[in-house]
Amino acid sequence: MRNSIRPVVPGPGQESVWDYPRPPRVEPTDERVVITLGGVAIVDTTEAVRVLETSHPPVYYVPRRAFAAGSLEPARGSSFCEFKGVAAYLTVRGGDAVAEGAGWVYPTPTAGFEPLRDMVAVYPGAMDSCEVAGETVQAQAGDFYGGWITSRVVGPFKGEPGTLGW
Repeated sequence: MRNSIRPVVPGPGQESVWDYPRPPRVEPTDERVVITLGGVAIVDTTEAVRVLETSHPPVYYVPRRAFAAGSLEPARGSSFCEFKGVAAYLTVRGGDAVAEGAGWVYPTPTAGFEPLRDMVAVYPGAMDSCEVAGETVQAQAGDFYGGWITSRVVGPFKGEPGTLGW
């Protein structure tokens, strides 16, 4: 960690993203996750996992089967994570809204990240709302990271201005 980074000290019931590991950890959670797009709840599940990585707010992945029928379709593009492997992008539909490339999946995750197979993450900023345990999340800053910020996590977070070199 660079000397200029000053992690926020977590309060009671909070986690610091600076205590998350690198490489990331996949952690099951039974918190209720609700994703809304186009005024329609396209996900409502308690079968999610969180990916926790140093300096990043958690990314929530939910089972593909938890999405409403017809709400996911393949999109152009892919990206590579040095830990999880190659991600394929998805277009997310809800109501009459379409969010191109707003979701992603790891069809064949690398060793250690097998729990992500058949799990989908979305950019919370591209949805009407994403909720964890009844709390509406804030999207991680930047146009690449997909972290879900709740009152439970403190930063500073990768993606905010001045964090490119972290």
